[in-house]
Amino acid sequence: MVLVTGGTGFLGAYMIRELVEKGRVVRAIRHHSPVPFFMPPGIAEKVEWIEGDILDPMGLEEAMEGVDAVIHAAAKVSFAGKDRKELIHINIEGTANLVNAALSKNIRRFIHVSSVAALGRTANGERVTEEKKWEDSRLNTTYSISKYYAEIEVWRGIGEGLSAVIVNPSTLLGYGDWNETSCAIFRNVYNEFPWYTEGVNGFVDVSDAARAIVALLESDIVGQRFILNGDNWTFRKLFDTIAAALGKKQPTREATPLLAAAAWRVERIKSLFTGRPSLLTRESSRVAQSKTFFENGKILRQLPGFSFTPLEQTIRDACRDYLAQQDIAIK
Repeated sequence: MVLVTGGTGFLGAYMIRELVEKGRVVRAIRHHSPVPFFMPPGIAEKVEWIEGDILDPMGLEEAMEGVDAVIHAAAKVSFAGKDRKELIHINIEGTANLVNAALSKNIRRFIHVSSVAALGRTANGERVTEEKKWEDSRLNTTYSISKYYAEIEVWRGIGEGLSAVIVNPSTLLGYGDWNETSCAIFRNVYNEFPWYTEGVNGFVDVSDAARAIVALLESDIVGQRFILNGDNWTFRKLFDTIAAALGKKQPTREATPLLAAAAWRVERIKSLFTGRPSLLTRESSRVAQSKTFFENGKILRQLPGFSFTPLEQTIRDACRDYLAQQDIAIK
């Protein structure tokens, strides 16, 4: 049996699908969250859903009864300043609780879903591998700091005998709830968000990330990390490709550092009226200006026969599904 935290999230839903299709028994923790609408009903019905909270140590130990392996993907993701305390609290303390419970229950296998953000970003186009050391930088968001310290809890667990592996996915792309997480990129492009940058970032198909995680779960690798990244694109190329697939106008205004500072302030004001969190914030604006290339050679060497889906195909398939979803409210 595999216990999944964050099973109602974007990546979590795809991991559960991969596990169920491989015949694994799945128990998933959800915290007052509905089953994602983009998870096939035939998959969701085969999952044992339990109400829980990664901030509840006793509840986690109960959830691990009879469990062989844990995939920890639950995390708070935000680039909004108001969420700083919650990011630190949930992502670090929650991970520490999972590690402690797994050690207490003698869990055989533990996969921690971190982020490339935990490796830190670069301003001038350096290439990042699994060997990169964390450095304090103004490019590090509160989210990245929280994921870095969450990883320290996992390394501590490994030192205490936990059979764990860490994965660092880059920005996930695919079909999901476009009001949440990185899926909001598609909504913003659909709404013809006018800004672009020449910053470089890593992107990966959410299905590929799920496949790699489950493959690592079934391996005997311990005490290693793996970057999960399909390719490195400029944000301009990403937005242009999505716009073309959605039949929308491509962004035309380059968000230079000065203009970006004005743009995120405008978007913050708009979010106050719409009630929707803004994709563009002070922190996300800095990330969009940075240039970081993430290497994926280690995971490709570790999993013979595994390959990443070309981002053009990922975007084309996701846009087809977003356009077909007639009940999405366009705002």
